[in-house]
Amino acid sequence: MPSKSSARLAALTVAAVCSAASAVALTSPAHADSVRIHDIQGSTRISPYAGQKVTDVAGIVTGVRTYGSSRGFWIQDPNPDDNQATSEGIFVFTSSTPKAAVGDSVTVTGTVSEYVPGGASSGNQSVTEITKPTVTTVSTGNAVPAPTVVDAKSVPSEYTPAGDTAASGSINGLTLQPSTYALDYYESLEGMNVQVADARVVTATDPYSELWVTVKPHEHRTHRGGTLYGSYDSQNTGRLQIQSLGSTADFPKANVGDTLTGTTAGPLDFNQFGGYTLVANQLGTLKSGGLERETTQKQSRGELAVATYNVENLDPSDKTFDAHAAAIVNNLQSPDIVSLEEIQDNNGATDDGTVAADVTVNKLIDAIVAAGGPKYDWRSISPVNDQDGGEPGGNIRQVLLFNPERVSFVDRAGGDSTTAVGVTKVNGKAQLTASPGRVDPSNDAWKSSRKPLAAEFVFRGRTVFVIANHLNSKGGDQGLTAQYQPPTRSSETQRHAQATLVNAFVKSILDVQKNADVIALGDMNDFDFSGTAKILEGDGELWSAIKSLPKSERYTYDYQGNQQVLDQILISPSIRRGCDFEYDSVHINSEFNDQISDHDPQVLRFHP
Repeated sequence: MPSKSSARLAALTVAAVCSAASAVALTSPAHADSVRIHDIQGSTRISPYAGQKVTDVAGIVTGVRTYGSSRGFWIQDPNPDDNQATSEGIFVFTSSTPKAAVGDSVTVTGTVSEYVPGGASSGNQSVTEITKPTVTTVSTGNAVPAPTVVDAKSVPSEYTPAGDTAASGSINGLTLQPSTYALDYYESLEGMNVQVADARVVTATDPYSELWVTVKPHEHRTHRGGTLYGSYDSQNTGRLQIQSLGSTADFPKANVGDTLTGTTAGPLDFNQFGGYTLVANQLGTLKSGGLERETTQKQSRGELAVATYNVENLDPSDKTFDAHAAAIVNNLQSPDIVSLEEIQDNNGATDDGTVAADVTVNKLIDAIVAAGGPKYDWRSISPVNDQDGGEPGGNIRQVLLFNPERVSFVDRAGGDSTTAVGVTKVNGKAQLTASPGRVDPSNDAWKSSRKPLAAEFVFRGRTVFVIANHLNSKGGDQGLTAQYQPPTRSSETQRHAQATLVNAFVKSILDVQKNADVIALGDMNDFDFSGTAKILEGDGELWSAIKSLPKSERYTYDYQGNQQVLDQILISPSIRRGCDFEYDSVHINSEFNDQISDHDPQVLRFHP
């Protein structure tokens, strides 16, 4: 995106975008071997001219990108063929700031290239481009081809074809079926001028000045205006990323449930951070949906409230302590136990061997007191330096906050960063060998990843076992718009191994004490319907309590237009059996452009 100081391109006017193109004729030198844009694009994802030089390719300039590493402009043939599978638009990569202007009629000579955003290892689809161009301006001030309307009727309900098994699952060589598959439909419009109208925002504006809308207002709509990702087969076809060719200062600050009213139009691009993207030279007007942050119910005297909250790389230099404190006190109603994920060490990303996090944690506790909350106490185990993944030098870890006026921590010596906590039987009941302690920290499953933190609490005379987790992230997984379908989720291998260890540890507690109250919670980095969740749940040792909510409320995170579950609180049979619990996904972050974390906290209330 352009910097805030970049001026909006004067040529990218509403008139230029929306004017009709029926009378436009292209003037170009006659060449027997000349090709049109739809010839270059072809009817698959890979151009039949890839790697070849093409001469005098004619088109009208529909958009110009003057910033970033992918500078250039889009051209479109105003006289399309009768094949829906072939796009009439293409990006011309100039590398330097292009001299073309919207409305120019040009001819381009250059080499056809298939550029893969993020590199071949990403598994992404490629963008068909003309590179090393020689551009000839034939005329200026021409009407721009009218944008193709992308709406609920035009986008198919089925997301993607299955990949070709003979090509390692790639869809690149398959003939596009734009009336059958959404990804094929979007690909058939690659580089073309498109528009959406009155589109609801389903992912808030992010720091990179981009947001997501849906053109299908009824597709898996959540109760607060987002779109639910409820299974691996419900990718949600109506989602589309919106960026702008104008200044970031003019980009709307939208929340989920807001609407871009009127027309949003521009070339359809593809990038590594979300796939098909409408790069707008005309943005609709933002209409607020009035979304407000949620507040959970206060626990009763006899209820234990346990929460999980990923505070996103919190370190002493951050400016979010007061906001996090207010959220814990007001929106979460001061839970009795709070598992915090992504607490960094005392100097954050400075990689100098520091692993202690007392400054970070105590700064948050002091802010909570200042916000009117309790004086929390805390327990944690510092990781071995640079061994738990996350931001280099940050040494993120889980921390257990607890309100000593409501709950007691059972301190039992012996827990450290490398010693595995165990379970023993004392007076007929389960007991941890160390509290706090780490679950099998030397196991290869935890390589470059956070180790679970296990602890014992006592509430009104009843022992409660709490296991705080932050499982392996989804980094390295192929995106939903990958050329490989279904996409490979390579991060699952380690996460499944981690989930197996967590389940086994919970089982070791229940083997000693069948009716033990056990809670495994945290950022599980996987969905409630995932294989990871199934492994955690095992044969009934645990159950993900977010499944007690209506489906439209089951989300803790919002990614690329899909609201999804990453954070979970799983409970043992003794807690679940009587259905004497309440669960709340407290939506205070994921739907808002001014979020203080990208995760929503979760709260469980029950009677031990």
